[in-house]
Amino acid sequence: MTPVETGTPGVPVVLASGSPRRRELLTGLGVPFTVQVSGEPEDSREADPARLAAELALLKGRAVARTAQGSVVIAADTVVAAGAALLGKPESAHENEVFLRRLSGRTHEVYTGVAVLSGGSEMVEVARTAVTFRTLLPQEIAFYAASGEGLDKAGGYGIQGLGMALVERLEGEYSNVVGFPLSVVTRLLRGAGVPVWGTLGAGAE
Repeated sequence: MTPVETGTPGVPVVLASGSPRRRELLTGLGVPFTVQVSGEPEDSREADPARLAAELALLKGRAVARTAQGSVVIAADTVVAAGAALLGKPESAHENEVFLRRLSGRTHEVYTGVAVLSGGSEMVEVARTAVTFRTLLPQEIAFYAASGEGLDKAGGYGIQGLGMALVERLEGEYSNVVGFPLSVVTRLLRGAGVPVWGTLGAGAE
């Protein structure tokens, strides 16, 4: 993918993700950046969702950092856990319906790993949000799956779109469910010397 520039000149930051949602959220933090998709296969035998999210974020970040020396690289990966099952991106509307039936009327966990790599150092942190779906009617499940919105999203739904109508309550950070927990992103970027909203935080002038 051709790098996409946004914001104003400043600390060189590379977002290792093609997600338009992550791009929009990072832009909102006032951070100038380019986009470089890692292309790293998201394969792992790790079964713990938090460790998996951290591992995949680091894999993506390292792949981009190899070709973006001198930059601060930020990468993220989101994992949805429904009990012992890990729900990735559904491959069809039918599989999306299967996911939604599993989530209907229940609480599941969303984990997003965020990795920031700079000058040979690596920082990674994982955010967790508990999401409870209301009990969904079969017609609602079919309607949402047919919309196609959930096909490119872990867990098979997008909380920032039509999927917000599926959710009854959250315990944790909303932006984490979108796939880019802003509290974590802000903390790690500032830790790497990148101003967020024009400041490095406490003690900055």
